[in-house]
Amino acid sequence: MSAFPHLLAPLDLGFTTLKNRVVMGSMHTGLEDRIWHRGKLAEYFAERARGGVGLIITGGFNPNRSGWFYPFSGSMINLADALSHRPVTKAVHDAGGKICLQLLHAGRYSYVPWSKSASSIKSPINPFKPKALTTKQVQQTVKDFASAAKLAKKAGYDGVELMGSEGYLINQFTAPRSNKRSDKYGGNSENRRRFPVEIVEAVRKACGKDFIIVFRMSMIDLVPEGSTREEVLALAQALEKAGVNILNTGIGWHEARVPTIVTSVPRAAFVEPTAQVKQVVSIPVIASNRINMPDVAEKILADGKADMVSMARPMLADAHWVNKAAEGRVDEINTCIACNQACLDHTFNLKRASCLVNPQACHETELVYLKTRKPKKIAVVGAGPAGLAAATVAAERGHDVTLFDASDRIGGQFNMAARIPGKEEFWETIRYFSKRIEKTGVKLVLNRRIADGELEKEGFEEIIIATGVTPRSPGIPGVDHPMVMLYTDVLQGKRTVGNRVALIGAGGIGFDVGEFLAHDANAVQPQPLEDWMQEWGVSFHSDQPGGLERGEPHPSARKLYLLQRKASALGKDLGRTSGWVHRAVLKMKGVEMIGGVSYDRIDDKGLHITVGGESQLLEVDNVVLCAGQESLRELYQEKPTGKARYHLIGGAELAAELDAKRAIRQGSELAAQL
Repeated sequence: MSAFPHLLAPLDLGFTTLKNRVVMGSMHTGLEDRIWHRGKLAEYFAERARGGVGLIITGGFNPNRSGWFYPFSGSMINLADALSHRPVTKAVHDAGGKICLQLLHAGRYSYVPWSKSASSIKSPINPFKPKALTTKQVQQTVKDFASAAKLAKKAGYDGVELMGSEGYLINQFTAPRSNKRSDKYGGNSENRRRFPVEIVEAVRKACGKDFIIVFRMSMIDLVPEGSTREEVLALAQALEKAGVNILNTGIGWHEARVPTIVTSVPRAAFVEPTAQVKQVVSIPVIASNRINMPDVAEKILADGKADMVSMARPMLADAHWVNKAAEGRVDEINTCIACNQACLDHTFNLKRASCLVNPQACHETELVYLKTRKPKKIAVVGAGPAGLAAATVAAERGHDVTLFDASDRIGGQFNMAARIPGKEEFWETIRYFSKRIEKTGVKLVLNRRIADGELEKEGFEEIIIATGVTPRSPGIPGVDHPMVMLYTDVLQGKRTVGNRVALIGAGGIGFDVGEFLAHDANAVQPQPLEDWMQEWGVSFHSDQPGGLERGEPHPSARKLYLLQRKASALGKDLGRTSGWVHRAVLKMKGVEMIGGVSYDRIDDKGLHITVGGESQLLEVDNVVLCAGQESLRELYQEKPTGKARYHLIGGAELAAELDAKRAIRQGSELAAQL
């Protein structure tokens, strides 16, 4: 009997049945936009269908050109568009899955100068100011959605999802924040929900009864002048009456200043707004956001909070998530750690998406792990992310692999990253690779420091150096003072840190150490949901528009200074979709951030600096060095004298800001070629 009976139960929609309650949520990958990528898109979805997903929802396709994300983004406008999708739907159906096309009009989020919205109000995250749709244009847009849905049906899709959340066009009509209209589509809440209701009615009329209509509605806007709780519930009831089969959950707008999907957001944080909607409708409702493991999903369904669960990024991380859950192999799931580095950061930078922990995602036709015909004896030195990926992929392909590390555990820098408050998910990646080592037959040798040349003597044919990095010490007078410590000493708990601390270096490591020291160092558990909501000012029962209240941040455990030499804004180079969260957290904690710093000296009085031509003394107990790394590559032989071939990957190859995305991809690609 399955440990997840609710999750794996079929869902009867009357005219069709979904084989389980798992939805692969919509996520734009970059494969949608070009017709020559249809084959790659087809295999990407088919692999998830083979992996057991009950219903797949594509990334967003625009119903007309005013709804483009950017020029020539993926659209469903004419018959040629529809026919180009036939390979996608056939691949999914042949794999035993069902798939819906998401229809999305970007509205004022569109990066084209002719963008349209409910009103002519510029978004704070877009340089273009939209023009307000006329009443006639609104009605034409309704027809465009219906036409696009009919084309999707011709393409072989089982249904469509109408994107009515995240601040896109439909959401722009439902919220007073962006709807200041005076016609029948603006003003009171009934008028503001007229647009989505008419779209649903038009789609149902165009496509008939035996066609799935999913509506992704904003359960909580998390922006000022957003919809109230009462308005959200009324919209849900109106959509059901209009002909929607399933209501999906959207949380927050892209311009919201509350994090919704980054790793620091507690798991299943936003289930309650979905549960409130479920209480007022009779159609299935889908829960979403930060649901990444089967036990979490099962509890949501067992508690009656939702009828299905949607996971987008977790299906990037592991295409066979559902099958592994069904077969009792949960410990083999490659868990999404919600880092956003290879998925959303890529998407918003107009790159093809992938996944930090699974570089095969969206590259299924290119990064293929074929069984080798000539097994080799391979040594991998270093059990950090790069070495773990290289060792396990090589072993999966049939090579005889031994993985060495001087430490007593695998994981490398991930063991420190996982100690940062809000990054506890990183432990899941270490757990996953630990199981992968066991399943693929990698021989793991810990507590062994390799000497130069000894692996060749042991007969290894391929030697992969993945020894990582060591912290760099900047040339500051007094840097050897007892108050100075490395970031590794802090995160590994090797030294006690005082109450006043200066952090030298404001890259990713500096921000991580800042968050670590600003919080209670003894707090090893993820932040409770109630505390997180209090800090960010989120309320699920508030009558306030958008579900926002005044945040009450917890004070920092220490007085902290975060410093950098560059005069630019601190944290400017952090990830596009998560960097603002890290900056906001340190700001909430009262961390003093100073750029354009010259480091003069460190002595018993503290850290002497010059900023803007003026000397300052920071009277601190400790100075923590977060000023970059240097590669550890002593074992690498560029021109080996023996028969063994040497390879250099990860931080040992390039000691930039710690980059697990590059490390895992490099290790996987190298192992796929050996």
